[in-house]
Amino acid sequence: MKKAMGFDLGSRTLGIAISDALGIAHPYEEFRFLDGAYRQALRHAIEVLHKEGITEVALGYPLNMDGSVGDRARSSEMFRDSLLKEDPSLEVTLVDERLTTVLANKLLLESDISRRKRHAVIDKMAALQILESYLQRKEFDSMEGEEDDTDHQ
Repeated sequence: MKKAMGFDLGSRTLGIAISDALGIAHPYEEFRFLDGAYRQALRHAIEVLHKEGITEVALGYPLNMDGSVGDRARSSEMFRDSLLKEDPSLEVTLVDERLTTVLANKLLLESDISRRKRHAVIDKMAALQILESYLQRKEFDSMEGEEDDTDHQ
């Protein structure tokens, strides 16, 4: 299986997760940048993608709870467009990330991790949730394709 990377873009942080050759997602890092300095985040993302030899990206898409596109989702769209402009070989998929930070926080609370440590890792854990969601969807889609193939035999 091809390795992939998940990004959770915030206004000052970029949470990053990576999958291994077996398709298992792992937290990678949390990159901090100046408020709204998305060029810094973009440069770092491209650097990490090239360092790890990854071209498949799952980028968090923070839709509003009603499914509409707000400012944060538009920031993700612009970040995706910038990634593709910097490296057209990338395959960037926007992944609905509603509640991923809430879920990541819940998992960390259940793990009895202190507030300070939770704050330090929450974005890379959200990126992990985004990447896992993407990988599960991809696996489901491939299984659906296999079922379609067997239906026609």
